[in-house]
Amino acid sequence: MSEVNDRLARLWTGISLNVLPFAESTSGPLPIKRLLRLSLFQISCGMTAVLMVGTLNRVMIVEMGVAASLVAIMVALPLLFAPLRALIGFRSDSHRSVLGWRRVPYLWLGSIIQFGGLAMMPFALIILSGDTWAPPWVAQIAAAMAFLMVGVGMHTVQTVGLALATDIVPREAQPNVVTMLSLMQLIGMVISAIAFGAFLADFSQIKLIQLVQGMAAATLVINLIAAWKQEPRRPDLTVGRAKGDPGFRESLGLLRKSGPWDRRLLAAALGTAAFGMQDVLLEPYGGQILSLSVGATTALTALFASGAVLGFLRAAPLLSRGMHAQRVASAGAMVGISGFVLVIFAAPLDSTIVFAAGTAAVGFGAGLFAHATLTGCMQAAPEGQIGLTLGVWGAVTATAGGAAVALGGVIRDVVSSLATAGILGAGLDAPSTGYVFVYLVEILLLFMMLAVVGPLLRANDNTSSRPQHDAGRPVLAGLQNQHGALP
Repeated sequence: MSEVNDRLARLWTGISLNVLPFAESTSGPLPIKRLLRLSLFQISCGMTAVLMVGTLNRVMIVEMGVAASLVAIMVALPLLFAPLRALIGFRSDSHRSVLGWRRVPYLWLGSIIQFGGLAMMPFALIILSGDTWAPPWVAQIAAAMAFLMVGVGMHTVQTVGLALATDIVPREAQPNVVTMLSLMQLIGMVISAIAFGAFLADFSQIKLIQLVQGMAAATLVINLIAAWKQEPRRPDLTVGRAKGDPGFRESLGLLRKSGPWDRRLLAAALGTAAFGMQDVLLEPYGGQILSLSVGATTALTALFASGAVLGFLRAAPLLSRGMHAQRVASAGAMVGISGFVLVIFAAPLDSTIVFAAGTAAVGFGAGLFAHATLTGCMQAAPEGQIGLTLGVWGAVTATAGGAAVALGGVIRDVVSSLATAGILGAGLDAPSTGYVFVYLVEILLLFMMLAVVGPLLRANDNTSSRPQHDAGRPVLAGLQNQHGALP
């Protein structure tokens, strides 16, 4: 058997690159079209995110009558896998394949898992709606499995995809490329939110099934196109890990010793939780409190994502002029606080315009914050640990965001129940009380984030006033320098 395996390995390694679907011979100069094609995996993740935290949660809470706490827990289930993003990034850095691939096996595995979760999800939702003879626990387990599989696939694809992008571009352009990929995810969210809203304007369960299954097929095709002939084939990587190479724990320890990473990651966690707690409540708030339709509330997700895109675009010139990344993140927090105040006042004013303005402001602040924290981590990454840095940042932010989503739904249900029972007083006996309490918690978290980043800003002011690494330049500037003008 061993002899047969060796012969098969030699056969595969001798096949021409023209017929190997994912391999390139060398990294070489990176055409912009190739990078844009790779960024399709971010569009796929953005579309899936809108489906899970936007469309599905509103449909389950409002149309199906599922408790917001149960929906929030379902949507937050992927956080169980989120801490493993750091391990995935490290493993893809050190993976050994007889074909010389490191990233592609993990990228494709994540795509398959994501496809499986989306494929079974509509049937799980039908059972969860009560249209079956099965007991409730069967429906809950089926829905939990579907949401967990989608989350596992998304985390794997996103972590390895970002690592692959950093592999195939020059180091000085890597932060810009990562920023561009994050922007592409937001663009995917905007496009999909508009498309989903139009498709579900006349809602029915059949249309929901068609939408989710269509997304399953689209995810598989999009990720296949994105990975096609992207990773350079490195047969030398068939050699095992060198004896002196550090393991995962040792590498993580070296990263933490290279700077104030605990404070950086705590700030990222607080801000991510603050901006993410309302994800599962934004559309239900519009539907239940302001009586907006499914299509209108889904369009709010597009408005939020559009604001985030503008935040990314605004952060780039600020960083290019030498502004500290944590200062930009602080500005994003202040804008977010203003946005949450507008969202709170939309209920007593019964104003859709105020609600839309607050949603856009929250999105803009989230874009500034996400761009700045990711760029700051990339700037501070030690040499040779960019993949691990991306994994750690992703693990912290995904865990914080997932926990915040679950906590937001639970807080809303508990506070609403207390308000309805009259325990909070006659003045707070309103459907909006639970939502408003969650938004106040988010404002508090943003103020806590500002307190955490203060020492980082003071340390920077005392040590250097130089412009930072060119990660804050316009997104494709580094590629223009390397590969000529954009088409």
